[in-house]
Amino acid sequence: MRRASLSRRHFLATVAGTSALLATPAMRAASPNGRINLAFIGVGGRGRSNLDALALEMRRPNQEARPRGDVNVVALCDVDRRNLQGAARQFPLARTYTDFRLLYEKADDIDAVVVSTTEHTHAYATMPALRLGKHVYCEKPLTHNVVEARLITEAAAQAGVATQMGTQIHALPNYHRVVELVQTGAIGPVREAHVWVSRAWGWQSEEEATAHGDIVHVTERPQQAESPPDYLDWDLWLGPAEYRPFQEVYFPGPKWYRWWDFGNGTMSDLGSHWNDLPWWALKLDAPLTIEAFGPPAHAEIAPASMTAVYEYGPRGDLPACRLSWYQGTHKPEIWRAGGIPQWNDGVLFVGDKGMILSDYGKHVLLPEADFANFQRPRPFIPDSPGQQEEWLIACRTGSETASPFSYAGPLTEANHLGNVAFRAGHKIEWDSQNLRITNDEAANRFLTRKPRPGWSL
Repeated sequence: MRRASLSRRHFLATVAGTSALLATPAMRAASPNGRINLAFIGVGGRGRSNLDALALEMRRPNQEARPRGDVNVVALCDVDRRNLQGAARQFPLARTYTDFRLLYEKADDIDAVVVSTTEHTHAYATMPALRLGKHVYCEKPLTHNVVEARLITEAAAQAGVATQMGTQIHALPNYHRVVELVQTGAIGPVREAHVWVSRAWGWQSEEEATAHGDIVHVTERPQQAESPPDYLDWDLWLGPAEYRPFQEVYFPGPKWYRWWDFGNGTMSDLGSHWNDLPWWALKLDAPLTIEAFGPPAHAEIAPASMTAVYEYGPRGDLPACRLSWYQGTHKPEIWRAGGIPQWNDGVLFVGDKGMILSDYGKHVLLPEADFANFQRPRPFIPDSPGQQEEWLIACRTGSETASPFSYAGPLTEANHLGNVAFRAGHKIEWDSQNLRITNDEAANRFLTRKPRPGWSL
């Protein structure tokens, strides 16, 4: 595969040039009591779920959902005409598009945009909305690479609009209670955290694929072209990615997400959910170093199993800490040794006075006998009405969402850096301020990409 090369000078010039274009626009504010005009880019899969959550009033079982009275769907976009036609039947007054670039050519009546496309087009669908002063809800991961994450974060700050990355677990009470425990010192200072997920999709042997449930086993880019389905605009689906002929190993989702050109494998996808908890609880910022372990990096396909270790410096009165990520067959040593409950997926905080083990919906203080009479702190993180509803409220009132781009952008950067270290093949030292790996100039090529002609940020 041909990789886009990027010299240090050209890399910084690209970032600086793009940032200079992010002039603060006049924001179109939604009336606190009026209807919010929404545009949806991507209306299949997660996009369909977001459309239902934001635009429909869900009624009792066996009753048909109906449009919400406080929301108006004015535009729908999808490269898959099946998805588009299905959404258009429910919202017949909405304009329809297959190319979101055309959607933005008539955006005066749009207050807010929901982006639920494949992740390699997230930034390209989000940036125009921010430049136009539109509120944005974007599915995770926020962007395809590190540079895109930084540019979207900067653009959102200048736009001053309500933003939210779609990490719905962030809004559930379990994460709230864990953050409260960690931040009130229930287990003392935390210098070590571990995150593991059992999903093992990506490059692996056929035996591993069978054992660990990959939905499609593939080891190389297919050489034979296939005709795309007649309902799919393949060129628009590719968007900024380098052109390649259609092949069923890329579409439909989630097949695409294991390919570097379109996704980043398990790390950036599930990392958005699972690394979110230690990132929030430990008030993490940019890592100092990142090192990854696993099979040799494949040029085209993200790994099924790997480990990434992040070193973070002190943050205020919080000590330096190490965060270790494991996916697929990789697990923490304490898990392998039976020192903790062997949950398939989990987050473990290791403090000076004990441990907290959590997954999406439950958590436990360890050793349990030591916390038999523990008095939990009074909750201080408010309950959420749900991420989508929370964002609508912010669009109307200017309130803060739980995972705005100011939070989600740096989290996304860190997740991508785990893959960058894996592809570099050794520990990388990270200069966050200058967006640069300082100990391996060649590895900086993994921070960004050169889009196809016709696509730009």
